[in-house]
Amino acid sequence: MSSIVALADSRQTVCVYCASSNACEPHYHEVARTLGGLLADAGCALVYGGGRAGSMGALADGALARGGRVVGIIPRFMRELEWGHDELTELHVVEDMRTRKHEMLARSSAVVALAGGCGTFEELMEAITLKRLGLYLGPIVIVNTDGYYDPLLEQFSRAIEGRFMDARHGAMWQVVALPEDVVPALESAPGWDADSINFAAVR
Repeated sequence: MSSIVALADSRQTVCVYCASSNACEPHYHEVARTLGGLLADAGCALVYGGGRAGSMGALADGALARGGRVVGIIPRFMRELEWGHDELTELHVVEDMRTRKHEMLARSSAVVALAGGCGTFEELMEAITLKRLGLYLGPIVIVNTDGYYDPLLEQFSRAIEGRFMDARHGAMWQVVALPEDVVPALESAPGWDADSINFAAVR
């Protein structure tokens, strides 16, 4: 597997994982919209899943409203179902979900995860796994809105305590409560080295 190496400036292009659900509490959509605007204000380009619904659409709309560059990556079947956002700076259609995930991460120099469902969980876990293996080196910021990710963060702690992960792996992600905290967290995230592969296996 080839390395997905982050660019030097962690603010340059940010990949955001979030939900397409319109059924969740509207507060989550507002968090996404706010984050989109803040990333645009900070000069960050945005890469996301290309959808127009739920937090995805709110995120893109928030960035576009502030003049931000927004790149969507969407699988062909979703485009054919007309799930895509039609007002993005760029919308790239790929063959499948696996290619979409790879393209989103490969185009980014940092990752942010908002509240979401199984798709968001899968994307976040893949980014963390690749970082553990030294194949992705950029910051990963989890926005823990209203404690949404508390159970997952507890599970990470249990994995470290149980020696399924090394204690050093706890530095792979940063956790913030508010979208306003994301850009500072990206700027202050500790560096991650490809040599992390040397302690990927807990002995």
